[in-house]
Amino acid sequence: MTATSIIPIVDSADRHLVEVRLGSEEILRGHFLHAFRDQVSLPDQRTASREYVLHPGAVMVIPMLAQADGSVRLVLERQYRYPMGQVMTEFPAGKLNPGEDPFLCAQRELKEETGYIASEWARAGVLHPVISYSTEFIEIWFARGLTAGQRELDAGEFLDVITASIEELMHWCMTGQVTDAKTLAGALWLQNTHGRDALWPLVWKKSDTAP
Repeated sequence: MTATSIIPIVDSADRHLVEVRLGSEEILRGHFLHAFRDQVSLPDQRTASREYVLHPGAVMVIPMLAQADGSVRLVLERQYRYPMGQVMTEFPAGKLNPGEDPFLCAQRELKEETGYIASEWARAGVLHPVISYSTEFIEIWFARGLTAGQRELDAGEFLDVITASIEELMHWCMTGQVTDAKTLAGALWLQNTHGRDALWPLVWKKSDTAP
């Protein structure tokens, strides 16, 4: 089996940097991880080995819970991450099912993990968290107009739902209490979409409106 999903998207000005796949070997097909080892031709015509994980993609949601005084609290999760051996603070997120629309996935994950349903959504952008060894991408979505409901956690999934102000999250990022890459990226988007110095506009949609 070969990793046929990797298709180079390269501007003509960058072609001198491209590595060309010569062959591909499947080295692991687990319940979650799907890993390959490829032989590639380097720009100087030498060959090298590249090991990487195929990933279907994921979404992350930045849920904004409006307060009576006009302020906003963020909905976050505390979850034990086995490879790290510690409980991490992060925004709700989840993997795309085969063929699933990211917008629908964002709504599903928010409801399943936190119990909240949002009336409005805004797609922020995409991040690639581990470009050196994975094809993973994560779509970033903002959610507001939250209504609390019942969580629907998967079997074997255990997490606490917490809230924090934007200022608290920024402090946790600064002090190293939050180190999750996607949540740090979410903090960057918050800095640039909210407040007097907002630079990155968001286009909000109703929850029943596809992007």
